[in-house]
Amino acid sequence: MPIYHYSAKNEDGEVEKGQVKLPNEEALRTHLIGKNLALVSVESIEEEKKKSGFDAWLTKHTTRISVVQKIFFTQNLEVMLRTGFSLSEALKTLALQVSNKTFKKIIGELQSDVEKGQTLADAMRKHQNIFSELFINMIAVGEASGKLDEVLKRLTLQLKKDHALITKVKGALTYPIIVIVAMIGIGIGMIVFVLPQITSLFEGKADLPLPTKILLGLSDFTRENGILLGIGVVILIGLFIMGLRTPSGHALWDRLVLRLPVAGNIIKKVNIAKFTRTFSSLLETDIPIVQVMEIISRTLSNSQYQNALLAAAERLKKGERLTDSLSGYDRLFPPLVTQMFSVGEQSGTLNDVSSEIATFYEEEVDNTMANLSTIIEPVLMLFLGVGVAALAIAVIMPIYSLSDTI
Repeated sequence: MPIYHYSAKNEDGEVEKGQVKLPNEEALRTHLIGKNLALVSVESIEEEKKKSGFDAWLTKHTTRISVVQKIFFTQNLEVMLRTGFSLSEALKTLALQVSNKTFKKIIGELQSDVEKGQTLADAMRKHQNIFSELFINMIAVGEASGKLDEVLKRLTLQLKKDHALITKVKGALTYPIIVIVAMIGIGIGMIVFVLPQITSLFEGKADLPLPTKILLGLSDFTRENGILLGIGVVILIGLFIMGLRTPSGHALWDRLVLRLPVAGNIIKKVNIAKFTRTFSSLLETDIPIVQVMEIISRTLSNSQYQNALLAAAERLKKGERLTDSLSGYDRLFPPLVTQMFSVGEQSGTLNDVSSEIATFYEEEVDNTMANLSTIIEPVLMLFLGVGVAALAIAVIMPIYSLSDTI
């Protein structure tokens, strides 16, 4: 027997929500009529289960709405609400303007649910693969306080800051990744196709130098076992990805990346910037600080920061100050962060202080990313030089040996 989650209007026009276990929707309607309620919307757990297998996975990974489109949605919705549009009219207008067909359909469903009496936040909860928990919670606070336009404005700023931060990181990493992939591809091509043509001249010579013997062995092994090597690489990559998807594997990886020389610093700054920026935005709402910490923990990608914020939330429940709740995590939150939080708590300006910290670390990430190519280029050139030198030595040494025998 399915369990129905329903929304219904009472005699005063107010929307009430609940759940009940009944054999079918007709029985649900009869049940609600007996309570003087009119059914607005309904969803059963059985229907959710049907979507929970491969279809749910496929929907989650194929339904992608870019951050830019979400910014367009929040920014334009805020402007229209501020200028007097009703929520339903604003959503209808936005659905006409959006170019992405999937997003257009979703906005249309939001409009339909809002017209049936649901709140925008409740309507968005049906699309949690598109709208994050942070997004939905901020919308819910805006609707409850009657300041949805102001919340949308803060949400737009939050999305823009996060997008700018991630874009800078991706942009800075593009160049070194392309160079590394090209180096690997050229190296494989040299070993498989070029070197056999050159080193065939040396085969049968008893007194080949050690570098040349190593190069010949590597070339022969690669050609004879190329398919097995390819399969092995694919299997290793697959095992690595599967390992990352397990809680213990993901936690281990997150610990390792934070200890990397350059990347670890960048990851820390990105997580601190995102944490403090989101913290600042949520503090402007009426969401309790414990819930704020729990929500933010689910928006960060690194499990070390997630666990730290969840532990801090538990300590906040016991009445501890924010500064004290973050103590013991100096490796994740530098003294600068905790000291500024302490000043903010004492002066009652925690919101402003959080925004200042976010701006500081966003600028730090910006500067690091701007100088990243300068740091990485010499390292890449060094590896490339070592590879070329090793190749040259392995090929040239036997040539000199052959010329001495002539």
